[in-house]
Amino acid sequence: PSATVPHLQNDSWGKQYSHALFKAMSHMLCIGYGQQAPEGMTDVWLTMLSMIVGATCYAMFIGHATALIQSLDSSRRQYQEKYKQVEQYMSFHKLPGDTRQRIHEYYEHRYQGKMFDEENILGELSEPLKEEIINFNCRNLVANMPLFANADPNFVTAMLTKLRFEVFQPGDFIIREGTVGKKMYFIQHGVVSILTKGNKETKLSDGSYFGEICLLTRGRRTASVRADTYCRLYSLSVDNFNEVLEEYPMMRRAFETVAMDRLDRIGEQWPPGLSTTTSTATP
Repeated sequence: PSATVPHLQNDSWGKQYSHALFKAMSHMLCIGYGQQAPEGMTDVWLTMLSMIVGATCYAMFIGHATALIQSLDSSRRQYQEKYKQVEQYMSFHKLPGDTRQRIHEYYEHRYQGKMFDEENILGELSEPLKEEIINFNCRNLVANMPLFANADPNFVTAMLTKLRFEVFQPGDFIIREGTVGKKMYFIQHGVVSILTKGNKETKLSDGSYFGEICLLTRGRRTASVRADTYCRLYSLSVDNFNEVLEEYPMMRRAFETVAMDRLDRIGEQWPPGLSTTTSTATP
């Protein structure tokens, strides 16, 4: 630095190197030639080299900083990107305002601002870890449901691993009378109304289940079910339902007990040829 700044020739080495560090940083961080223009070809080439190194480091710093900020909440970023696509979809199809609002509210309640590829995450884990996570996530459902509380833990685990989480909004018809049933539902949180032909209305809430009659009788839906509040449910497909109950026939009888009681209430007959053996298990 003494060649560029003559008054530093007799200064201490600390001041000389401090000035040299300042000049190097001004080249590298400000992406310029610093406080003074270079003198001589050697100074020019060294300045250009430091500017190139500085520009590279600056770009790497910005890239790493951006990646770090995005990784702090990648699930929220993924949700925002997904919802932007939904907004563009709604705009492209010119959906009415009330429909857009319902879609927005559905996304808010279903994903709560975060989005995960849950199936992929669970699919990468070992079976014991997967079962442990599913049992933990469904702990409130198991605690509130007498059917699970009094059942074989192996049956509970087998059932929980096949459940699929779903959300319904107030006024949604989860089940419509007369349709072919492909699912039954367990209520984690919310209130639903069972509507029958005689305009009878029965309420079900946390810890209850519905839709099993159609899966047991292999017929059509005997009643409609409407969500009265935002409902967080777990659905079970007919194939998974039969698969699990083949391994646990006593639990099939528990489901049949409740199904027959519900059919009696709405004045329907249990289809002939199906098992009517009841169990002491409390569903």
